Amino acid sequence: MPGQSVGFADLPGSGGHERGLRDVLRWQLQRLRHGRAPDPPSSAWARALPDVTHAPVPAGECRITWVGHATFLIQLPGANVLTDPIWSSRASPVPWLGPARLVPPGLPFDALPAIDVVLLSHDHYDHLDRPTAERLHERYGQHITWVTPHGYARWFGGLGVTRVAELDWWRTATFADGLACTALPARHWSRRLPWETAQRHWASFALAAPGGVHVYFCGDSGYTPSFAAIGERAGPFDVALLPIGAYEPRWFMHTAHMNPEEAVQAWLDLGGRGLFVPMHWGTFRLTDEPPLEPPERLRAAWAERRLPGEALRVLRHGETARVQRAGGERAEPA
Repeated sequence: MPGQSVGFADLPGSGGHERGLRDVLRWQLQRLRHGRAPDPPSSAWARALPDVTHAPVPAGECRITWVGHATFLIQLPGANVLTDPIWSSRASPVPWLGPARLVPPGLPFDALPAIDVVLLSHDHYDHLDRPTAERLHERYGQHITWVTPHGYARWFGGLGVTRVAELDWWRTATFADGLACTALPARHWSRRLPWETAQRHWASFALAAPGGVHVYFCGDSGYTPSFAAIGERAGPFDVALLPIGAYEPRWFMHTAHMNPEEAVQAWLDLGGRGLFVPMHWGTFRLTDEPPLEPPERLRAAWAERRLPGEALRVLRHGETARVQRAGGERAEPA
């Protein structure tokens, strides 16, 4: 029910969806035996110039700029929102090891407009990046409110950040400018250190500004029947930001990451309307599928289901989708 507190034991993704050491070793052995496709050259990635505004966004409009991975700048009437911000060169606890960026951030950090809200879906290093959080705090101070699932205030307190709105699923935070942010279910898990598995929640989010576009940010999730409940109770959405990458090997990843075909089904479950903007691909090499495969499979799955071509928008790094809500939704080129 709306407003109901959700405990860890109730979360899809708890109690077994996080893989153990034995599974990790099996995966690495499989990779040694079969190898994986090499990374494409840097020239393989298409990039775009962002269309970011420093003026207020008019009512009924929205600008969504893909920085890379799960990081978007969402410009709504009255508020600029960041999602899972990471500007670091690696998704790692250390700067010299771990998955490196395949393409630079699509929007330079210094080009950001004033940020009001940051959405954080969970604590993995490719979503919660401490150096980026420190840069945001240094630049904007307590002007930013971090909206998180339950369990993050103490971590942010270590950075000197005190404006943290922790939300259980189906809880809503409303801001002075009228922006409403609701935490919603996701199928995932959390851990930054070996001994703190599931000490913090994970979530997806809905954003709604008065007279503005309604946006769904999935964060990181395996496929779950919860998408239908989200669409019924928190939709309809004008834009759905859904992950399509980090899915191979399937036996290992299916409980935490959707493949492109599942992401299409998730969009349909959410209501099958509005713009589908894919994310969580082509920025960090986290798993075994070729880095440029996810959008190819997405387009093929979209065509196979005979879904409207104008409702799918695969952004280039740095590209901005301009969306206007006027008795429906339409995406305009950046």
